[in-house]
Amino acid sequence: MNLLIKISQFASKTFAVWVLVFAAFAFFFPEQFTWIAPYISILLGIIMFGMGMTISAKDFKEVGKHPLKVLVGVLSQFMVMPLLAFALAKGLRLEPEIAIGVILVGCCPGGTASNVMTFLAKGNIALSVAITSVSTLLAPIVTPALIYLLASEWMEVSAKDMFISVIQIVLIPIILGFIVQLFLKEQVKKSADLMPLVSVFAIVLIVAAVVSTSKDRIMESGLLIFGVVILHNSLGYLLGFLIGKMFKLTYQDQKAMAIEVGMQNSGLGAALATAHFSPLAAVPSAIFSFWHNISGALLATYWARKAERMK
Repeated sequence: MNLLIKISQFASKTFAVWVLVFAAFAFFFPEQFTWIAPYISILLGIIMFGMGMTISAKDFKEVGKHPLKVLVGVLSQFMVMPLLAFALAKGLRLEPEIAIGVILVGCCPGGTASNVMTFLAKGNIALSVAITSVSTLLAPIVTPALIYLLASEWMEVSAKDMFISVIQIVLIPIILGFIVQLFLKEQVKKSADLMPLVSVFAIVLIVAAVVSTSKDRIMESGLLIFGVVILHNSLGYLLGFLIGKMFKLTYQDQKAMAIEVGMQNSGLGAALATAHFSPLAAVPSAIFSFWHNISGALLATYWARKAERMK
């Protein structure tokens, strides 16, 4: 058991590396990974089930203590990244499938990786967890609505079908995970340290599936998509931080806001793209998956070192 926990911790710390390695394998040996594509939604459901097992009532205490902070964070999450995505798609005149993919990433809630990065950055971890939890619970309604409003210009979008998908692969697994936690608290505590390993494994498989089924299109548009993802992610950090500053939040809160806004649940973007659009539309989510973990780790390291110097 101790060995598995150590492997889980190692996998969590080197997450971006494993995503990059398996993305490369999937690119050069696509036939070995294409079989995973039909299971993307199931893999994301497993990740969400794990998230449900880690959510507790105390995570929502921050909402009651500082409702304005959480409200600002959730509104920023669902306004900044979607509007940035739309502006990038229009401004750069992206082709429809890529535009849809970028908007899908932008309309997703925050990912659990943002909580880890906020912890490493010595930001307000309670605020980060509250924003992630609330935005994830709102995702079944808000994410399909935003995609419908912003992406219909490029392709036909069924908000109803996406609502059903997000309910199935996000909300139901989270609720089931939460129920399991309520009735099997001790067993869940023992397995909590292994959840990062499960999440890393699932995300790695999702990225490999997307890359393997989109190899030809990635060769045509990969550099463009990568550039758009970097710009999207970086502007998200910047605007999230500035919004925190504008509302005169503490420096720790500003760091949490920046990371929450800039980092997305890209696995959900990939699942929705694969289910409702095309493999190419899932590529921005796949690239976002490893890039935001690299950029988030770099940003967290900078802020952590700055905090040490200020002591």
